[in-house]
Amino acid sequence: MREPHAAPSTTEGAVILVRAGSRTVVPLTNSAVQHFENRAADYEAERRRVVPGYDAFYGTAVTALALAGREMRRVLDLGAGTGLLAAHVAAAHPNVELTLLDGAAGMLDRARETFADRATYVHADLGDPLQGGAWDAIVSALAIHHLDDAGKRELFARVHAALAPGGIFVNAEQVAGPTGLFDDAYNRWHERRAKELGTTNADWSHAVESMRHDRCASVEHQLAWLREAGFGDADCLWKDHRLAVLVARRAG
Repeated sequence: MREPHAAPSTTEGAVILVRAGSRTVVPLTNSAVQHFENRAADYEAERRRVVPGYDAFYGTAVTALALAGREMRRVLDLGAGTGLLAAHVAAAHPNVELTLLDGAAGMLDRARETFADRATYVHADLGDPLQGGAWDAIVSALAIHHLDDAGKRELFARVHAALAPGGIFVNAEQVAGPTGLFDDAYNRWHERRAKELGTTNADWSHAVESMRHDRCASVEHQLAWLREAGFGDADCLWKDHRLAVLVARRAG
Protein backbone atom coordinates (compact mmCIF):
# COMPACT_ATOMS: atom_id res chain seq x y z
CA MET A 1 0.00 0.00 0.00
CA ARG A 2 1.26 3.46 -0.84
CA GLU A 3 1.75 5.95 1.92
CA PRO A 4 -1.16 8.40 2.40
CA HIS A 5 -0.59 11.94 1.17
CA ALA A 6 -1.33 15.19 2.92
CA ALA A 7 -4.01 17.39 1.39
CA PRO A 8 -3.09 21.04 0.76
CA SER A 9 -5.67 23.38 -0.73
CA THR A 10 -6.67 23.02 -4.37
CA THR A 11 -4.61 25.15 -6.76
CA GLU A 12 -5.37 25.53 -10.47
CA GLY A 13 -2.66 23.77 -12.48
CA ALA A 14 -0.96 22.28 -9.40
CA VAL A 15 -0.74 18.75 -8.09
CA ILE A 16 -3.25 18.20 -5.30
CA LEU A 17 -2.11 15.57 -2.81
CA VAL A 18 -5.10 13.75 -1.37
CA ARG A 19 -5.00 11.85 1.90
CA ALA A 20 -5.88 8.24 1.27
CA GLY A 21 -9.00 6.99 3.01
CA SER A 22 -9.07 3.90 5.14
CA ARG A 23 -9.33 1.15 2.51
CA THR A 24 -8.88 -2.59 2.36
CA VAL A 25 -8.74 -2.57 -1.45
CA VAL A 26 -5.39 -1.48 -2.90
CA PRO A 27 -5.63 -0.36 -6.54
CA LEU A 28 -1.93 -0.68 -7.39
CA THR A 29 1.09 -2.12 -5.65
CA ASN A 30 4.20 0.02 -5.17
CA SER A 31 5.89 -1.97 -7.95
CA ALA A 32 3.02 -1.27 -10.32
CA VAL A 33 3.15 2.48 -9.66
CA GLN A 34 6.93 2.49 -10.15
CA HIS A 35 6.52 0.56 -13.39
CA PHE A 36 4.21 3.24 -14.83
CA GLU A 37 6.42 6.04 -13.49
CA ASN A 38 9.37 4.59 -15.40
CA ARG A 39 7.41 4.28 -18.63
CA ALA A 40 5.66 7.67 -18.68
CA ALA A 41 7.84 9.11 -21.46
CA ASP A 42 7.11 6.27 -23.88
CA TYR A 43 3.52 5.69 -22.86
CA GLU A 44 1.55 7.55 -25.51
CA ALA A 45 3.42 6.33 -28.59
CA GLU A 46 3.25 2.77 -27.37
CA ARG A 47 -0.44 2.95 -26.58
CA ARG A 48 -1.39 3.62 -30.19
CA ARG A 49 0.56 0.53 -31.22
CA VAL A 50 -0.87 -1.76 -28.55
CA VAL A 51 -4.50 -0.57 -28.68
CA PRO A 52 -6.01 -2.04 -31.85
CA GLY A 53 -8.90 0.12 -33.01
CA TYR A 54 -7.39 3.12 -31.17
CA ASP A 55 -9.48 5.73 -33.00
CA ALA A 56 -12.79 3.91 -32.50
CA PHE A 57 -11.92 3.11 -28.89
CA TYR A 58 -11.17 6.71 -27.86
CA GLY A 59 -13.69 8.17 -30.30
CA THR A 60 -16.55 6.17 -28.79
CA ALA A 61 -15.47 7.22 -25.30
CA VAL A 62 -15.75 10.88 -26.26
CA THR A 63 -18.95 10.72 -28.31
CA ALA A 64 -20.66 8.87 -25.44
CA LEU A 65 -20.55 12.12 -23.45
CA ALA A 66 -23.38 13.40 -25.66
CA LEU A 67 -25.70 11.05 -23.75
CA ALA A 68 -25.71 13.66 -20.97
CA GLY A 69 -27.70 15.91 -23.30
CA ARG A 70 -25.92 19.04 -22.11
CA GLU A 71 -22.64 20.89 -22.31
CA MET A 72 -19.67 19.28 -20.61
CA ARG A 73 -18.46 21.82 -18.03
CA ARG A 74 -16.54 19.70 -15.50
CA VAL A 75 -14.95 16.34 -16.28
CA LEU A 76 -12.87 14.10 -14.02
CA ASP A 77 -10.44 11.64 -15.66
CA LEU A 78 -9.61 8.67 -13.41
CA GLY A 79 -6.21 7.05 -13.95
CA ALA A 80 -5.56 9.82 -16.45
CA GLY A 81 -1.93 8.94 -17.12
CA THR A 82 -0.35 11.45 -19.47
CA GLY A 83 -3.77 12.88 -20.35
CA LEU A 84 -4.45 10.95 -23.54
CA LEU A 85 -8.21 10.56 -23.05
CA ALA A 86 -8.45 14.04 -21.53
CA ALA A 87 -6.91 15.51 -24.68
CA HIS A 88 -9.61 13.87 -26.80
CA VAL A 89 -12.28 15.20 -24.44
CA ALA A 90 -10.79 18.72 -24.57
CA ALA A 91 -10.68 18.65 -28.38
CA ALA A 92 -14.38 17.85 -28.52
CA HIS A 93 -15.34 20.17 -25.65
CA PRO A 94 -13.02 23.20 -25.76
CA ASN A 95 -14.56 24.94 -22.73
CA VAL A 96 -14.45 21.95 -20.39
CA GLU A 97 -12.73 22.17 -16.99
CA LEU A 98 -10.57 19.06 -16.67
CA THR A 99 -9.31 17.34 -13.55
CA LEU A 100 -6.74 14.58 -14.09
CA LEU A 101 -6.28 12.00 -11.31
CA ASP A 102 -3.46 9.45 -11.30
CA GLY A 103 -1.36 7.54 -8.79
CA ALA A 104 1.88 8.00 -10.77
CA ALA A 105 3.39 11.47 -10.44
CA GLY A 106 5.53 10.96 -13.54
CA MET A 107 2.40 10.51 -15.65
CA LEU A 108 0.90 13.72 -14.28
CA ASP A 109 4.15 15.57 -15.00
CA ARG A 110 3.80 14.58 -18.65
CA ALA A 111 0.14 15.61 -18.64
CA ARG A 112 1.11 19.02 -17.27
CA GLU A 113 3.40 19.52 -20.28
CA THR A 114 0.31 19.20 -22.46
CA PHE A 115 -2.35 21.01 -20.44
CA ALA A 116 -0.38 23.44 -18.22
CA ASP A 117 -2.93 25.44 -16.22
CA ARG A 118 -5.79 24.23 -18.41
CA ALA A 119 -6.28 21.31 -15.99
CA THR A 120 -6.12 20.49 -12.30
CA TYR A 121 -3.91 17.55 -11.31
CA VAL A 122 -4.69 15.16 -8.47
CA HIS A 123 -2.07 12.68 -7.27
CA ALA A 124 -4.23 9.96 -5.71
CA ASP A 125 -5.27 6.33 -5.97
CA LEU A 126 -8.47 5.06 -7.51
CA GLY A 127 -9.32 3.81 -4.02
CA ASP A 128 -9.25 7.34 -2.54
CA PRO A 129 -12.40 9.45 -2.05
CA LEU A 130 -13.48 11.29 -5.20
CA GLN A 131 -13.20 15.02 -4.59
CA GLY A 132 -14.98 17.96 -6.14
CA GLY A 133 -18.33 16.59 -7.36
CA ALA A 134 -20.86 16.98 -8.84
CA TRP A 135 -19.22 16.13 -12.18
CA ASP A 136 -20.87 16.36 -15.58
CA ALA A 137 -18.82 13.33 -16.55
CA ILE A 138 -16.28 10.97 -15.05
CA VAL A 139 -14.14 9.17 -17.60
CA SER A 140 -11.38 6.59 -17.52
CA ALA A 141 -9.29 4.73 -20.08
CA LEU A 142 -7.34 1.53 -19.43
CA ALA A 143 -7.00 2.14 -15.69
CA ILE A 144 -9.82 0.58 -13.66
CA HIS A 145 -8.76 -2.94 -14.58
CA HIS A 146 -5.92 -2.47 -12.08
CA LEU A 147 -8.49 -2.79 -9.28
CA ASP A 148 -9.74 -6.13 -8.07
CA ASP A 149 -13.43 -6.91 -8.48
CA ALA A 150 -14.37 -5.57 -5.04
CA GLY A 151 -12.47 -2.38 -5.83
CA LYS A 152 -14.28 -1.94 -9.13
CA ARG A 153 -17.69 -2.35 -7.51
CA GLU A 154 -16.81 0.11 -4.76
CA LEU A 155 -15.44 2.62 -7.28
CA PHE A 156 -18.56 2.39 -9.43
CA ALA A 157 -20.67 3.29 -6.38
CA ARG A 158 -18.44 6.30 -5.60
CA VAL A 159 -18.56 7.41 -9.24
CA HIS A 160 -22.36 7.28 -9.20
CA ALA A 161 -22.44 9.38 -6.03
CA ALA A 162 -19.95 11.92 -7.44
CA LEU A 163 -21.80 12.55 -10.71
CA ALA A 164 -24.33 15.32 -11.14
CA PRO A 165 -27.86 14.14 -11.99
CA GLY A 166 -27.79 13.12 -15.64
CA GLY A 167 -24.00 12.81 -15.54
CA ILE A 168 -22.12 10.25 -17.63
CA PHE A 169 -19.56 7.66 -16.64
CA VAL A 170 -17.34 6.35 -19.45
CA ASN A 171 -14.97 3.47 -18.83
CA ALA A 172 -12.88 2.66 -21.93
CA GLU A 173 -11.38 -0.54 -20.72
CA GLN A 174 -9.53 -3.79 -21.17
CA VAL A 175 -11.89 -6.60 -20.27
CA ALA A 176 -11.80 -10.31 -19.57
CA GLY A 177 -13.59 -12.85 -21.68
CA PRO A 178 -16.69 -14.51 -20.29
CA THR A 179 -14.80 -17.83 -20.17
CA GLY A 180 -11.22 -19.04 -20.37
CA LEU A 181 -11.77 -20.00 -24.00
CA PHE A 182 -12.42 -16.38 -24.93
CA ASP A 183 -9.65 -15.06 -22.69
CA ASP A 184 -7.14 -17.20 -24.58
CA ALA A 185 -8.58 -16.04 -27.90
CA TYR A 186 -8.38 -12.38 -26.78
CA ASN A 187 -4.71 -12.82 -25.82
CA ARG A 188 -3.79 -14.32 -29.20
CA TRP A 189 -5.76 -11.64 -31.05
CA HIS A 190 -4.15 -8.83 -29.08
CA GLU A 191 -0.58 -9.96 -29.71
CA ARG A 192 -1.24 -10.54 -33.40
CA ARG A 193 -2.95 -7.20 -33.96
CA ALA A 194 -0.39 -5.25 -31.92
CA LYS A 195 2.46 -6.67 -33.96
CA GLU A 196 0.60 -5.87 -37.17
CA LEU A 197 0.48 -2.28 -35.94
CA GLY A 198 4.25 -2.15 -35.52
CA THR A 199 4.76 -3.39 -31.98
CA THR A 200 8.19 -5.00 -31.70
CA ASN A 201 8.94 -8.03 -29.58
CA ALA A 202 10.50 -5.69 -27.00
CA ASP A 203 7.42 -3.45 -27.03
CA TRP A 204 5.18 -6.46 -26.57
CA SER A 205 7.29 -7.60 -23.63
CA HIS A 206 6.71 -4.18 -22.04
CA ALA A 207 2.98 -4.53 -22.69
CA VAL A 208 2.94 -7.99 -21.15
CA GLU A 209 4.76 -6.58 -18.11
CA SER A 210 2.06 -3.91 -17.81
CA MET A 211 -0.67 -6.53 -18.09
CA ARG A 212 0.93 -8.46 -15.24
CA HIS A 213 -0.76 -5.92 -12.96
CA ASP A 214 -4.19 -6.34 -14.60
CA ARG A 215 -7.29 -7.70 -12.87
CA CYS A 216 -9.74 -7.64 -15.75
CA ALA A 217 -13.45 -8.38 -15.45
CA SER A 218 -15.94 -9.29 -18.14
CA VAL A 219 -18.33 -6.83 -19.75
CA GLU A 220 -21.25 -8.78 -18.28
CA HIS A 221 -19.95 -8.50 -14.73
CA GLN A 222 -19.12 -4.81 -15.03
CA LEU A 223 -22.52 -3.88 -16.45
CA ALA A 224 -24.14 -5.74 -13.55
CA TRP A 225 -21.95 -3.86 -11.05
CA LEU A 226 -22.81 -0.53 -12.65
CA ARG A 227 -26.53 -1.25 -12.29
CA GLU A 228 -25.94 -2.43 -8.73
CA ALA A 229 -24.23 0.92 -8.06
CA GLY A 230 -27.41 2.76 -9.06
CA PHE A 231 -26.97 3.37 -12.78
CA GLY A 232 -30.31 2.62 -14.41
CA ASP A 233 -28.78 3.09 -17.87
CA ALA A 234 -25.61 1.10 -18.59
CA ASP A 235 -24.36 -0.49 -21.77
CA CYS A 236 -21.30 -1.48 -23.79
CA LEU A 237 -21.21 0.89 -26.77
CA TRP A 238 -18.12 -0.57 -28.48
CA LYS A 239 -16.16 -3.79 -28.15
CA ASP A 240 -13.41 -5.55 -30.06
CA HIS A 241 -12.17 -8.65 -28.28
CA ARG A 242 -10.53 -7.49 -25.03
CA LEU A 243 -11.17 -3.76 -25.55
CA ALA A 244 -14.54 -2.26 -24.66
CA VAL A 245 -16.21 1.08 -23.93
CA LEU A 246 -18.70 0.84 -21.07
CA VAL A 247 -21.04 3.79 -20.52
CA ALA A 248 -23.52 4.56 -17.75
CA ARG A 249 -25.74 7.54 -16.94
CA ARG A 250 -26.92 8.70 -13.56
CA ALA A 251 -30.65 9.36 -13.50
CA GLY A 252 -31.82 12.95 -13.34
